[in-house]
Amino acid sequence: MENEIKLDPIGEVHAENGVFSIQVKEKYRDGLTNIHGFSHLQIVWWGHLGDKPEYRNHLINEKPYKAGPEKVGVFATRSEFRPNPVLITTIFVDEIDMDNGIIKTPYIDAEHGTPVLDIKPYHRIERVEDCRVPQWCEHWPSSYEKAAAFDWENEFNF
Repeated sequence: MENEIKLDPIGEVHAENGVFSIQVKEKYRDGLTNIHGFSHLQIVWWGHLGDKPEYRNHLINEKPYKAGPEKVGVFATRSEFRPNPVLITTIFVDEIDMDNGIIKTPYIDAEHGTPVLDIKPYHRIERVEDCRVPQWCEHWPSSYEKAAAFDWENEFNF
């Protein structure tokens, strides 16, 4: 017997003309109480554009990274094509409009209209100081701040 999982998006991503924000539904806006002061938030979202039966069964990626191995399992990637397309992104908070439930950010790697499932504050304790990664991705940036200037286009084969 399979367990039924019911998700109710709490809002959606707005990403148009280089302007990015999270719009929280009115019924969930009280959840933003005392969120001011966090410089970063973790946005949990549904990869709706990759939510197709054929993508949910795609477990091996053929050479997705130029410097990576020939095959990489989906759980060793941050691909949106997953058995359950639940994705997470850490965003910088520019401003929060509590009255209208809008969280403004300089960037989020989700498309306009993407359903937002949850918002969590990013705490310093979540940082792992001695994080190890495979050799093929050791040259990737070591922080959120450094990732913005990294040449990501040169990393992928798609």
